[in-house]
Amino acid sequence: MSSLGLLRFTTAGSVDDGKSTLIGRLLYDTKQVLDDQLAQVAEASRRRSSDGALDLALLTDGLRAEREQGITIDVAYRYFATERRRFIIADVPGHKQYTRNMVTGASTADLSIVLIDARKGVLEQSKRHAYISALLRIPHVVVCVNKMDLVGYQQRVFDQIVAEARAFLEGIGVRELTCIPISALQGDNVVEPSGEMPWYDGPTLLEHLETVEVEYDHPDDVPVRFPVQWVIRPTTAIPVASVAGSGSGPDHNVDSDAPLEDYRGYAGQLASGVLHVGDEVVALPDGQQTRIAGIDTYDGPLQEACAPLSVTIRLEDEIDISRGDLICRSVDAPMVAREITATICWMSGQPLRVGDRLAIKHTTRRVQAIVVALEHRVDVETLERLPDVEAFALNDIGRVRLRTSAPLMCDAYADNRATGGFILIDEVTNGTVAAGMIEDAR
Repeated sequence: MSSLGLLRFTTAGSVDDGKSTLIGRLLYDTKQVLDDQLAQVAEASRRRSSDGALDLALLTDGLRAEREQGITIDVAYRYFATERRRFIIADVPGHKQYTRNMVTGASTADLSIVLIDARKGVLEQSKRHAYISALLRIPHVVVCVNKMDLVGYQQRVFDQIVAEARAFLEGIGVRELTCIPISALQGDNVVEPSGEMPWYDGPTLLEHLETVEVEYDHPDDVPVRFPVQWVIRPTTAIPVASVAGSGSGPDHNVDSDAPLEDYRGYAGQLASGVLHVGDEVVALPDGQQTRIAGIDTYDGPLQEACAPLSVTIRLEDEIDISRGDLICRSVDAPMVAREITATICWMSGQPLRVGDRLAIKHTTRRVQAIVVALEHRVDVETLERLPDVEAFALNDIGRVRLRTSAPLMCDAYADNRATGGFILIDEVTNGTVAAGMIEDAR
């Protein structure tokens, strides 16, 4: 089904393409900036520039290091609304060394804005960000050719860049593509139409963002996936309210019709689908079958729960279930596998090689994994798949095969983002070193 409700979007592109300035322009021109915040930005702009021109990028570059260096380092989330729609923006870094932050910001987006400097054209980092957007299955892509004021608003420049960008994006599977010439600094075609480019008759960026339709699967059409986060017993140290996200402290108790001394519940966030009391379900990986006896929340019991609600469910039978197990229906169960093939974005300065051992975090399950094979690395310039890879270096993207110490209950990322994605963790530093999208499992 389609909706014109909340739209989550992210910016992408190379460094200095103007991502933060663009978001600042959107916030400023839609009057989303508070007076005291605007005064602080104006003062900071006067200190940084002799002409005192308002530096709109400062509206999003909130870290001191970002302001001092004039770059974006961390992911900055901004919220704003117009009369037609609500928005959540993820302003992500353009520097290659912060690609990991871009993956984080883009992982929940419905739309990606790929910003391209009109003077420089399509750069390698622009392609890398666009490729990651495609890997993450972001359904809508907008190419904004920025800084058109610095090339005299020439249609020829815009057409050349769009032709190159379109060929690349269609080559990586992007189908929903819109191209807009803008100047974030001057405000051309961002919120208001530009009088400098009469040859462009398309929508402004805001008009497109307000009207683009985002398709959401109806919960009844998506397989049920309930990863167990915590087992709730009367002696459980962590309360259901804290686990299920519906309370705030140890004095909160689950509201249930089950006697407290007999209570056994399984708390977590429903990753996809809808559960009803009485549904036949199976607990994986063991495959034990039972029925849903109750669905409990802090506010009281429910007859049904839809993703992404956090709940505690009770089962008719006492079966052995622990954190990391998954409750679903047997008719559309996920793959239960100890070997997966996946595309990963490598985020560590330490190279990845065959034989390396890492922890894999998938839904609520964390197990050990060994790298069985590096099948290929993708050249983001040419999209060529390069076989015979000895190692993945920082920011490399490619396909790997992993074997895990315990089974994972997973789907292909193309079918279910919630159960098709994972991260790899260095067990020595506990740092995240890769984000992965499952393609196949066995």
